[in-house]
Formats: sequence, C-alpha cells, structure tokens
Amino acid sequence: METLELTEQSIVKLEKVAGRLRAIAHPVRLAIINMLTQSTKMSVTEIYLKLDIEQAAASHHLNIMKNKGVLEAKRDGKKIFYSLRNKTLSDIISCIEQCKDC
Repeated sequence: METLELTEQSIVKLEKVAGRLRAIAHPVRLAIINMLTQSTKMSVTEIYLKLDIEQAAASHHLNIMKNKGVLEAKRDGKKIFYSLRNKTLSDIISCIEQCKDC
C-alpha cells in the first residue's frame, strides 16, 4: 500500500479545497450553484427573487462563495453579476447526489 506524504504545500492546497467545500455546504448556496449551472450569470436581484429570500441573505451567501473562489463577480454598471468560477463544480454536486444511492 502506498503512503501519502503530506508536504506543507499539499496541506495548504487541501485546506483551500476544504474551505471551498465548506463554502458550498449550505442548502441556499447549493441552490445558487444549481441556478448558476443553468444560467451563465445572474445578478443578486435575480437570485434572491428566484429563491424567495432577503437580499441581504443572498448577498451574504454570494460573498462567502466569492471569497472562497467558488464564484466570480463582475460589475456591469450598478449591478454585479455572479457566475461559477469553474463549471465542473456541478459535476461534483452530481457525484455527491449519486452517492446517496450507494
């Protein structure tokens, strides 16, 4: 059996990955990710109206995911549009959903 050697660099990388996983581990955030897999970009207004939550709550969840590198935010005039930084995130979520059947 092969042993895994944890270097300082690999530990830092694993901590970043764990931080991203924690950032998506919330039902509202998963719903936002699901919406963003179906749409290339969405504004805060579009997101909170579709989810029927307060604007402040939507902004809070979006900010957490943006700060952990899950989402990108681009300003267009007065609006900020959010998109997934990496589309393979939806594959990870699909994989987790399939694991419940194992």
